[in-house]
Amino acid sequence: MGSSMHESGVRGRTRQAILGAAASVLSRRPHATLAEIAAAADVGRSTLQRYYPDREVLVSAVVEHSLQRLDESLKEARIDQGPPLQALRRLVVAMLDAGDHVLFLYGDARITQCLAARGGPDPAAEEIGRLIRRGKAEGLLDAEVSGDWIEHVLWAHVSAGCMAVSGGTLPRHGASAWVIRTLENGIGARTAR
Repeated sequence: MGSSMHESGVRGRTRQAILGAAASVLSRRPHATLAEIAAAADVGRSTLQRYYPDREVLVSAVVEHSLQRLDESLKEARIDQGPPLQALRRLVVAMLDAGDHVLFLYGDARITQCLAARGGPDPAAEEIGRLIRRGKAEGLLDAEVSGDWIEHVLWAHVSAGCMAVSGGTLPRHGASAWVIRTLENGIGARTAR
């Protein structure tokens, strides 16, 4: 159920509030009830169900919304431009800015099924893969470690940063510096140090 370009301002804001709250709640508690999600969105359960008649429809919409939010963050980060180290740092900041959406996408096994059902390539994964290959080719990233593993480690570090911010153990403004530092110390080529 995609949002129409002609959807009224109030309907659009309500839809965005529901999707944002759902990503936030479900990233922390994957089995949260529709009533809990409605409360977090500050709408009644009946309002939520007018937009998303059941949990499956809501979760699918949150997957799409979260992927869209992540894609927007990646576009803003321009990770295809400039030296790979700067691009990698912009990527981490962009992913942390999409915090709840990243946690939601990274944290729930059902998301993999939703992504597979979408079909076609994942533009974000392709763009990140190109950056990793560029980083390896320029000697920034460890050439002896597979690109898939580097991408997995990247997601794990960003997810840990998002969880720390979400849990209040790391300030939002300091999270990207910590994630970048531990990431670079772990996946960087030995000669880059």
